[in-house]
Amino acid sequence: MKVALLMSGGVDSSYSAYLLKSQGYEVKGFYLKLHDKEQKHEMFLRNCQKVIQNLDIDFEVIDAKKEFHQKVYSEFIQSYQRGETPNPCAICNPLMKFGLALEIALSQGCEKIATGHYARIGEINGRKRIREALDKSKDQSYFLYAISQEAIDRLIFPLGDKLKNEIKPEALKKMPWLGTLETYKDSQEICFVETDYIDILKKHMDVEKEGNVRDLQGNIVGKHKGYMQYTIGKRKGFSVYGAHEPHFVLQIKPDVNEIVVGKKEELAVYEVRALNKSLPQEFISGDYFVKIRYRSVPSLANISCCGNEIIARFKEPVYGVAKGQALVVYLEDKVLGGGVIL
Repeated sequence: MKVALLMSGGVDSSYSAYLLKSQGYEVKGFYLKLHDKEQKHEMFLRNCQKVIQNLDIDFEVIDAKKEFHQKVYSEFIQSYQRGETPNPCAICNPLMKFGLALEIALSQGCEKIATGHYARIGEINGRKRIREALDKSKDQSYFLYAISQEAIDRLIFPLGDKLKNEIKPEALKKMPWLGTLETYKDSQEICFVETDYIDILKKHMDVEKEGNVRDLQGNIVGKHKGYMQYTIGKRKGFSVYGAHEPHFVLQIKPDVNEIVVGKKEELAVYEVRALNKSLPQEFISGDYFVKIRYRSVPSLANISCCGNEIIARFKEPVYGVAKGQALVVYLEDKVLGGGVIL
């Protein structure tokens, strides 16, 4: 069976190539050029070359910079302009990796698509679903919530049943030509962000325009450095006159360059609405576990759908709910779908 493997030049996807090859698959590697940082691409492609030469697999570079800029990068910038906190990986996965790349792979006779993501495939009522990885500390199922059923049906996650801290030593032992542990750093969460997302935004707009900080009653209580530098729940980087206890960002008002702050109990939210991206039409309302951020602890909520919106009513308050992030619904450890928080 011919499998398309999305390769990044890191240990995870390189070891995935080794595992797939050893399992008897015909592997074709694909490297997606998404951002415009050519030096990074050159470094990662050198790593890919080691893998394809030593494992004798076919390889192709897909230049998707234009599509990525239009569909992911631009949305990232505009989302911050709107006072939101975007999740570019959750946007990129359905559109680029399991959208554009999958189409190309299928056109070349590949029957499956594989990546080094930490996730697994499970089943609910005979339908394949994304499932959490064995290693919960590295699980990436949250970022995969919006990919198509066609992609899920063709997915292989070679690392889903492995622990992250075992991968590098295991991979470098079996593939000594890859290099050493010191050569490979853990991959960045956002591929096109070198240090801080603010450095990206600075290229497109003034992110250091000082503005007022208000409380929930509308009183001016301090100053901030520029609304794009904050997300809901942040507690640093702004002043509150005479404050003796921590204050947190409750709201972001881009139109007037203001943020609203309050105490932790004022961050509490019991109902969240999201634009549905992948909860199926046959979804049955009820109580499910929900994640509102990648690192958030799953919370129990009653989930229902109204038109194209998902409504989550939580049993206990959730904190730090930010527009633009993903709301992902789980049945046990399997992803049912989700949407973008409104």
